[in-house]
Amino acid sequence: MPKELDVIEMENHANEKDFVLKKVAQKGALLEFASEELKNDKEVVLEAIKNNPEALEFASDELKADKEVVYTSVSQVGWTYCYAKENLLADRELLMAGLKQTGQILYFATQKMRNDKEIVLEAVKTKGIIVKYASQELKNDLEVGKAAVLQDKNSYAFLGESVKQNEEIKKIMEN
Repeated sequence: MPKELDVIEMENHANEKDFVLKKVAQKGALLEFASEELKNDKEVVLEAIKNNPEALEFASDELKADKEVVYTSVSQVGWTYCYAKENLLADRELLMAGLKQTGQILYFATQKMRNDKEIVLEAVKTKGIIVKYASQELKNDLEVGKAAVLQDKNSYAFLGESVKQNEEIKKIMEN
């Protein structure tokens, strides 16, 4: 399959900041074909992410550790939290921004975050079954259990025994 014209142009001008800025503003994923230097240029990467939040994948490791860069992406699509470097995985604000988009990213959260009730409640609002990655303490929390099964009855399997025996939970499961 022949390369797209955009890709060929990017490869030929990969080191030219003005050219790359213009191209990623139109098609963020073209960041993949920019030079390593420009993948580490915050202005270029932010421009790419503004066009396509998934372009975070192609940013340098240094910029994947930059809260502003990662937040710009995660607050739009959530799942790009998986590209965040370890220094950001304990950042509550960043995680909450992503969870508002998709609860799935609880999977990438630290153990401490998986034991934070507000965080887990936010996660199960959009993806009930993600309760399986919550701390054992929160799997036994009635409020978390209710939120999870109301979103997805399949999450029942991952709840603590005391929550499974609760009358409110049983009623939800019967309906």
